[in-house]
Amino acid sequence: MTWTFQDAKARLSEVARRARSEGPQRVTVRGRAALVVLSEEDFTRLSRRRRLRPLAELYRASPVAGIPFDVRRSRDTGRKVSL
Repeated sequence: MTWTFQDAKARLSEVARRARSEGPQRVTVRGRAALVVLSEEDFTRLSRRRRLRPLAELYRASPVAGIPFDVRRSRDTGRKVSL
């Protein structure tokens, strides 16, 4: 639901209750989106740090993990061009 700032301020208890039961509550200031009120549960879920995985681990878990590829660089330097 979207609330004007004045309504959200006057009915803060209801805004908080709805954030817990219905999900994020948007608040506008002068007709423009300004704030979102979240439940503690939603905030914790969104702000949890994701564990960074090494690139090799991501590759091993990817769908292309079994495909061999050549990591050697080509010695071809291109063609000679006179300027």
